[in-house]
Amino acid sequence: MNNGLQIRIGSAHDLDILAELNKQLIEDEQHDNKMNFDQLKERMRSFISTDYSSYIFEENGEAVGYALVNHSRQPLYVRQFFICRNCRRRGYGKQAFHQLLGLLNAKSLDIEVMTWNHRGLAFWKSLGFQERSVYMRFEDTNE
Repeated sequence: MNNGLQIRIGSAHDLDILAELNKQLIEDEQHDNKMNFDQLKERMRSFISTDYSSYIFEENGEAVGYALVNHSRQPLYVRQFFICRNCRRRGYGKQAFHQLLGLLNAKSLDIEVMTWNHRGLAFWKSLGFQERSVYMRFEDTNE
């Protein structure tokens, strides 16, 4: 276990790292979000200036991941959760999740996972999450 893992609340000073980690998350989950770095940075600025807080997971002062949590919803909504590619399969995800859960003093959380993100689904299920609904979208591609 990674006993040196710390969580700190992100701020406007962290927008570059948060945008970069968000970009990697979008790539890894093959999301259809096409925002560039500057757009992701501005979106992150908007998130953390409203009902969201960012939480940066660090070990020895280096970011190993982050989470973005909406505090206006009950249960709390984890919009983004990411562990850096070079830090995966070493227990950081589970440890970060449990530490975040304690920090948030939450008994329940909501998340969304892209249906094609099989590794993400398996990770969240391993933590005890259960499916509650299927979010669907129609897009007319006959333009």
